[in-house]
Amino acid sequence: MHKLFLLVTSMCLSVFLVAQQSSLSTTTYFGYKIGTKYTRHHQIVDYFKAVAAANASEMRLEQYGTTNEGRPLYVAIIASKENMENIETIQSNNLTYAGLNKAIRKAPLLPNKTPIVWLSYNVHGNEPSSSEAALLTLEELVVKPNAKTQEWLKNVVVIIDPCLNPDGRDRYVNWYNNAVGTKLNADPQAREHQEPWPQGRTNHYNFDLNRDWAWQTQVETKARLALYKQWMPHVHVDFHEQGYNEPYYFAPAAEPIHEVVTKWQRDFQTAIGKNHAKYFDNNGWLYFTKERFDIFYPSYGDSYPMYNGSIGMTYEQGGIRAGLGIKTNEGDTLTLVDRAVHHFTTSMSTIEVASNNATKLVDEFVKFFADANEAKNAVYKTYVLTTTNLNKITAVKDLLDLCGIEYGTLKQETVVNNKQLAFNFFLNKEEQMVMQPYTLAISAAQPRGALVNVLFEPKSKLTDSATYDITAWSLPYVYGVNGYALKEKKEVQEFVNWQKEPKFAPASYGYVIDYNCINSAKFLAYLHTNEVKVRVATKAFEVGKNKFAAGSLLVLKNQNTGVNFTMYVQQGSKLFNVNTTPLESGFVDKGPDFGSPDVQLLKAPKIAMLSGDQVGATDAGEVWHYFDHTLHYPIAQIMAENINRINLKNYDVIIMPDGYYKSLGDKNTTEKLKDFVRSGGKLVAIGGAVNVLANGDWGIKNKVDKEEEKDKNEYSALKKYNNRDRENLHENIPGAIYKVDVDNTHPLAFGYDDYYFTLKQDPNIYEFLKEGWNIGVLKKDNYIAGFTGFKVKNKLKDGTLFGVTEMGNGAVIFLSDNPIFRQFWENGKLLMANAAFLVQ
Repeated sequence: MHKLFLLVTSMCLSVFLVAQQSSLSTTTYFGYKIGTKYTRHHQIVDYFKAVAAANASEMRLEQYGTTNEGRPLYVAIIASKENMENIETIQSNNLTYAGLNKAIRKAPLLPNKTPIVWLSYNVHGNEPSSSEAALLTLEELVVKPNAKTQEWLKNVVVIIDPCLNPDGRDRYVNWYNNAVGTKLNADPQAREHQEPWPQGRTNHYNFDLNRDWAWQTQVETKARLALYKQWMPHVHVDFHEQGYNEPYYFAPAAEPIHEVVTKWQRDFQTAIGKNHAKYFDNNGWLYFTKERFDIFYPSYGDSYPMYNGSIGMTYEQGGIRAGLGIKTNEGDTLTLVDRAVHHFTTSMSTIEVASNNATKLVDEFVKFFADANEAKNAVYKTYVLTTTNLNKITAVKDLLDLCGIEYGTLKQETVVNNKQLAFNFFLNKEEQMVMQPYTLAISAAQPRGALVNVLFEPKSKLTDSATYDITAWSLPYVYGVNGYALKEKKEVQEFVNWQKEPKFAPASYGYVIDYNCINSAKFLAYLHTNEVKVRVATKAFEVGKNKFAAGSLLVLKNQNTGVNFTMYVQQGSKLFNVNTTPLESGFVDKGPDFGSPDVQLLKAPKIAMLSGDQVGATDAGEVWHYFDHTLHYPIAQIMAENINRINLKNYDVIIMPDGYYKSLGDKNTTEKLKDFVRSGGKLVAIGGAVNVLANGDWGIKNKVDKEEEKDKNEYSALKKYNNRDRENLHENIPGAIYKVDVDNTHPLAFGYDDYYFTLKQDPNIYEFLKEGWNIGVLKKDNYIAGFTGFKVKNKLKDGTLFGVTEMGNGAVIFLSDNPIFRQFWENGKLLMANAAFLVQ
């Protein structure tokens, strides 16, 4: 009787579990076949939660962050029951394999060799088919597992991030669901295929999260990378979509592939590609490999994992603008069902190949980090950063922490006795090292040594000039912190934090505030928002033994009688780690006294930014995020097409991010904007916006390359068809570093040395201003690093990049290179603040 009861109970439980799993099939759960409708992010999350609750022994769901708009970010961790019971050990062992567990870094390798496969879906919100594929992948692995998938999960752990960019996805999906009728319209001209600005590709601040992996400027990226470092997967896939007329793309990647990528990583990409091809061939699906998508720029979802020992890959399904279905140029209808199934297929194929090569994956992963610990094949084995500016070097240290890169200091005797030559970043040549008060040493002989060399190497080696992104990003130039690259290994001692709270003393007359980095600008913005009146010294001065540079800020008692200025100065000094000096008099020993016309009162400006479909979405997002998150200063976004209907008198500064500004083709609109400037306003043009103004009557002109005109001949139009994809490389500059000569006596360049390193992404350079100030100019021999086509290189000299012209009572400020590019070009951030706050 007892046995019969157990048998009946067991049968009932089995029926219940089968019924429960059946109710979790995607079709039953959602009430539609995946791909016939778009699934909103909260529905995806709810499904993952339901599957996790019903399958706790094989799946865990972990929230790792929250987006700007409050949407949760989750990963699902999926494994066999046996592996899930030991998941913490597998995770810990993996960090030990990578040499990242310092306590047992040199311990014998552990026997458990279970690789981790991390699948990242929907980083671009309007490339939404991959999140639908994530639902199918979860269903296949957990809800209706078969013998094959169960066998795979004995060998690998799978991590699924169903949506890296929920804010962007919902922006697109909610718009599309509003635009589509009861049936899809496959006509590419139909409204449902004409997504409005700023589109759903980017996150809340219009940042491209697929270009933020290394820099981690966005909340989604910071949260994801913090979790990523805890797992360090062996395989990472980033799922995308490209134009809807394109077939599917998968690895192996295109050249250029950075030289730190190992032969094993290349070979395994090929093995995975061949496995994908098998499934695509069986279904008659078209695909391509080895083209277009390279492994070079370090901040992608394929390259950053690759530089961290993983097999990093991008998969691209044709589908942008496709909605639920669209007619292609070949006359076929590409549906969301098709797109989701293709991504699902490569998802499962990736897991299969990883499972079949589990031991080899782990062994090569171990070798990657072992070689990194020895700095094998590294040209430079030690990098030393040195500066007098504590805040600048602290910003570098903060990025190294985010990336998990180890750093320290050099032994004093190494510094003193070092007679060898080392590459000096700022001088762009070898010389003997000279140390400044604040120094960081980063050894390439460490677990993340490959990433160290990618981020620091002075000149990256390009195997192909046809690249997908910028080609130079060496951190000393990015942060404006000089340093040296050494070909020798140097012992790096444990880091001792130099951070000290700035000294503060009460003053009877007022305070001088140092102005030498973005922290100083943050301090100024803080004082403005708290209604503290601030003056700026436009010339250097001395008080006693203290010397103060032009640009130093002054907060004086007699101008702040209605506010507790001492409290705000003290709090700001502490918040932003900026030095203040107490003053007992307005009389100085050298330079202008504080009542001089050379010491000017700064107005807290009301700032607007032109936005809308005439402006680059990511460019507008960078400005928005900069004021919102870096300076914490209010900014109004106004639509460029609405200038004629807006009262510009409400603003003191108008910022024009990169864009094409069709509205400025209207004479009345242009005249209204000029009236704004003549009446005392400031117009700040960035990137392509400068080129727009150069084509009008705004006081700046494009520089004509007379040598190029002279070299033209009757055969210049003859081109080879086979070279069509590479024909214009000589005119290309995807992103290279140039040294700019700076007039730091002008307020636009206060806080800088007499040079600045700019990221040049276009061939635009302008004639020297005859009526105005040439603040940043390119002279001869200014190239530093990155690819520049020879025609562009010949052109980029003897011209202006940053300048100011006066118009009536106002000014037009030209920043032809974006100083806050992707919010990672740290040393340009002060330039942007100066344009908004200091230029009078």
